[in-house]
Parts: sequence; C-alpha cells; structure tokens
Amino acid sequence: MIMQEEPQPKKFSRLHMIESKASFSLLFLLSPNIRLEANDCDMKLLFKKNQYILHYSARESTAELWTESPETIKYFQIQINYQYIFNLIDPESSRENAEILENMIRNNYIFLHKKTPPYMTVEMHMILNELISYSKKGMMQRLFVEAKIIKLLILIFEQFNEKNTTKEEPGISFIVKKFIDENYHKNIRAEDIGKLTGISQNKIRKEFKHQYHMTVTDYISELRMLKAKKMIIDKDIMIKEIAIECGYEYVQNFTRAFKKKFGVSPEQLRNG
Repeated sequence: MIMQEEPQPKKFSRLHMIESKASFSLLFLLSPNIRLEANDCDMKLLFKKNQYILHYSARESTAELWTESPETIKYFQIQINYQYIFNLIDPESSRENAEILENMIRNNYIFLHKKTPPYMTVEMHMILNELISYSKKGMMQRLFVEAKIIKLLILIFEQFNEKNTTKEEPGISFIVKKFIDENYHKNIRAEDIGKLTGISQNKIRKEFKHQYHMTVTDYISELRMLKAKKMIIDKDIMIKEIAIECGYEYVQNFTRAFKKKFGVSPEQLRNG
C-alpha cells in the first residue's frame, strides 16, 4: 500500500507510480484534476477528486501522475499480487467467479460510465480512512489490511453490477455528500441539510440511501467518529474540545456516540 502526498507540487511536476509484474493496482485519487499517463498501454486519463480505477498489469510498468493545479497531489495505491486474487476468487469453482477474474484481467473495472472512472462510495472512503489511520503492527495489521482489501473488492463488484447505473454523479446524493464532507464537524443535523441546500428532506433521504447504502445521519456520525478517533490519541486536547471539534454541543452526547461506535469511552481509549 502506498499513500502518496506532495504538499506543494510544482506546475506540471510528475510523480512516478510503479505497477509490479502480474498484479492488480487499486488507485484512489484523493485530490482533483490529476492526469495519469500509463506507459505500457498508452492510456491517458483525467481524474476528478474521489475517482478510482482497478487496473491489471501483466508486466512491470510505470505511470506518471501530474496536475496543472497548485493543489496537493494525493492518491492511495494498493497493489495486489495476481496469485492472491486467483486464490481468493477461485475461478475454477464457478462460472461466475471465472467471469469476475476475466473482467479484472481485461480491465473492465476501470470505466463505469462512458469512459469515465467510477466515483468512490461512502464505504470506500471509510475503509481508506481506516487503512490510513490503523496503527497496530504485525499479524493484526496484515489480517486487518487483507479484510479491508477484500471489502473494497466486494464494493467494487457491487458498484459495477448495479442495474441502475445510468445516473452519473454529480446528482443530489453527490451534492449532499459534498456538503456533509465540508460541514460534518459543525453542529449540523440531517434535517438542516435540506434547508441549507434547498433540496427536500425526503428526496435527500431517498437519494442518499440509494446511492451510498446508509442514512445521512449515519454518515455524519461515521465521519465524526473517524475524526474523533484520530484526535483522541493527542492527550493535550481535552475531551470537551474534541467533542466540539467533531460537531457535538454536549460532551455526554459525544461520549455516548463514541462508546456506541468503538465499545469504549473516549477516556478509556485514550488511557489504553
């Protein structure tokens, strides 16, 4: 796994990404307007923020990433050995499994709509955040990473198997998600979003749940808890400050939500 971030890219500066021989590369683009040029297949793509591809490379190859924007170049790459995927999918066990592997090898999981890379779902975002913030080492880390990679693959297969894929982002659900991503740390409620975005609450609930398979309230809570878990290790920050920073007006509400999510109180997690 590679988490790459260049804080102050020069204009037209290029980052080199390597793909190993006979491997699958999961590439998540976490900053906007990143251009990719693959040297082995002469593929050129322009990625919007939060798009991704699953790419198979038969031989070792390199790709170049660059941006014409002054913003940070940020991406997350996971490389998976072909034999690991072969053993995981077991194409000899069923025709469906054989077709999945064939689609992966033929790079049919690159474009979801009209030659456009797919967007990450909410669940994919959460898994990446968990992978980035996981701190344990050794066997526990290996098992955790493998479980999350398998979950990512399941989400990708589900996304490409969706029947109703004619509606592309940005739609209502994407607009709402973007609003939440930028404001979840404030004291906002699900019912406030309709007023602030001018979209009816019923439409927001229906579209968001259909697109991301979770409620608006659960998504807000999930983002807040991920932020809280990162902040809790800093003992110089008071629990009350973390609660406010994560959008909770009252500490007891924050503590209740934290314990429900992680099974322990913020104090217990901080003190080990």
